[in-house]
Amino acid sequence: MRLLHTMLRVGDLERSLAFYTEVLGMRLLRRKDYPSGRFTLAFVGYGDESDHSVLELTHNWDTPAYDIGSGYGHIALGVDDIHSTCAAITGKGGRVVREPGPMKHGSTVIAFVEDPDGYKVELIQLSSRADAAA
Repeated sequence: MRLLHTMLRVGDLERSLAFYTEVLGMRLLRRKDYPSGRFTLAFVGYGDESDHSVLELTHNWDTPAYDIGSGYGHIALGVDDIHSTCAAITGKGGRVVREPGPMKHGSTVIAFVEDPDGYKVELIQLSSRADAAA
């Protein structure tokens, strides 16, 4: 078994696609409209679905926004240089909601950004993870 995808419901598909592709650097892998169900599915990621886990963005045409709820945590992305990644995200109009720094009760360097629908995306400095394991 392997993890195939994680699905997020989004209120404005074009805005979300711009965030995940232009701000976070993912690729749009596939997209399909389902007119009889009044929804669109778009899959984004850093590699082909055959080899990588991806995000499924589900846009229900008649629902402009969602309540995220208290059960959702975050999506995590590993990055090589967390400071330059946060600067690039900010430069592209993204919102950093927790600046880079050590996690509470640990040494791993993390930051958080927020997508247009309010979903949190954690950035994890990969070298910190390796240093912490050593």
